Amino acid sequence: MPTTPEEAREIGRRYFREVGSPGGPSGLFVHEFDVGYLVRASWPAPADPQAPPAGPGGSNVAISKADGEVTQLPNHPPEEAVKIYHRWYRPSTS
Repeated sequence: MPTTPEEAREIGRRYFREVGSPGGPSGLFVHEFDVGYLVRASWPAPADPQAPPAGPGGSNVAISKADGEVTQLPNHPPEEAVKIYHRWYRPSTS
C-alpha cells in the first residue's frame, strides 16, 4: 500500500515504459486524491506537430490507499479519471 506520492510513483512506474526511453514517457506525475493516487505519464512533443499520434490513447494508473490495488483507467484529465475510478473501484473484501 502506498502511503506517499513517491511510493505510488514507484508502483505506477511498472505500468509504463522507462522514462526517457525511445517511445517512452518524458515523466510520470502523481495526483493524490481521497482514496488513492493517480499516476499519469507525460509524453515528449512530437517532432511534427501536424502528424497524427504515433500510438493510440494511453492510460492512467490509479493505486488504492486502502489495499494497494492497481486499476488502469482511460487517459483523461486527472479530475475525470478520478470520477471514473470512483465509479469502477470496489475494494476487495478478502
